[in-house]
Amino acid sequence: MQLILMALIGGMAAILANKGIAVFNDSLRPVIPEYVENRMSRKELAATSFAMSFGLVVGFGIPFSLSANIILIHSILLGTDIIGTWAPDNNKGAAGAGVVGALYGVGLTYGLEAIVNLFEVLPVNFLEDLGAVGSPIVVAFAAFPALAVAYQFGIKKGGFTLILTGIVRQIAVVVSPLMINGLEISINPEGMALIAGMTTLLIFAAGEKGEESNVGDLVSIFSKRVERIKSNLPYLAVMGGLVSAATAYLILAGDPISLNLVSEGAINEAALAALARAVGFVPLIATTAIATGVYGPVGMTFIFAAALFIQNPLIAAIVGAVIISIEILLLGKVATLLDKFPGIKKAGDNIRTSMSKVLEVALLVGGMNAANAIIPGFGFFFVAGLYILNEIGDQPIVRMAVGPTAAIMVGIIANIFALFSLV
Repeated sequence: MQLILMALIGGMAAILANKGIAVFNDSLRPVIPEYVENRMSRKELAATSFAMSFGLVVGFGIPFSLSANIILIHSILLGTDIIGTWAPDNNKGAAGAGVVGALYGVGLTYGLEAIVNLFEVLPVNFLEDLGAVGSPIVVAFAAFPALAVAYQFGIKKGGFTLILTGIVRQIAVVVSPLMINGLEISINPEGMALIAGMTTLLIFAAGEKGEESNVGDLVSIFSKRVERIKSNLPYLAVMGGLVSAATAYLILAGDPISLNLVSEGAINEAALAALARAVGFVPLIATTAIATGVYGPVGMTFIFAAALFIQNPLIAAIVGAVIISIEILLLGKVATLLDKFPGIKKAGDNIRTSMSKVLEVALLVGGMNAANAIIPGFGFFFVAGLYILNEIGDQPIVRMAVGPTAAIMVGIIANIFALFSLV
């Protein structure tokens, strides 16, 4: 059943990308109307999609999937973005994209298993060490609300939020587990810190006043594009249901943080992290959807949190489809709501930026730790060197992916060194 789900997700996502209904890459979404409205050729769209997504599949999605043997959604949906846009824009092209997308989903699942088996016969099996890539994420992630506050309200309030978050975390460490009527209840320190930070951020944001933005105007200006999304609601609902079911099976994760938590068995904490991430992406996905007429195959990503909270694939599939449907039906109202509270809209933007910054640092540290576990000393040297070279070279690899990519490279180098007795 799980394999069938991955095939259906791959096939459906590729068809949605082929028809310009939904793409996963946020940067690709604004490009789709250029093709739909005949300002860009199919070849140019395909080349753009490949350039935007392929590096993230190889350098971001697959390394994380390998580290926990759980497929990160980026691995499959960035790939189906490429498959869908490369296939011709006709019925045969859509059918072909669906078939190739399904095979890609199955191949990705089997491929990960094959890679895991391959590691076992290598002179240096670095798969376990590779898991260290995600270790700093869980702890560091709780700091992002403080960073978002600092971006929006200044360093003093950001510092206050960071200190408050840290204190709440340490209190949770000390008092956990709680004993209530003989029942032992464990409190996750990072989860409590995250709640404290997010609550503080939203309190600050709700009280901020400012000039009204033009997000509400986007609804009327791009009303045809909003209607285009609504007309494709059934397909998007099916996609949401499939992804939600796979997430409930714990074979798919929506982001590196929740993936790492799921791999450690912390399902509720993973759900909380996924929920916090979804809140941060509402402004981006809502406004780009309104402006482009192109949605995301996982919507505003709330389906990941719902699936992890539910943990029943069938119910999760139904709820996932309902969530996507509600998101689409309320798309215009979401934009209007964000417009009434400019502080909250800005908070969403800052949450996204803060998450990226935290992940960049955490993944670099994690990559260095993993690489150093594989080859002590050399690992630190190589990751640091690659990061600096990447900066000098105008970031051919996105910063977030440097650590995981470098760790994998060190693992490969370790096996080459082993052939010459250098490790």
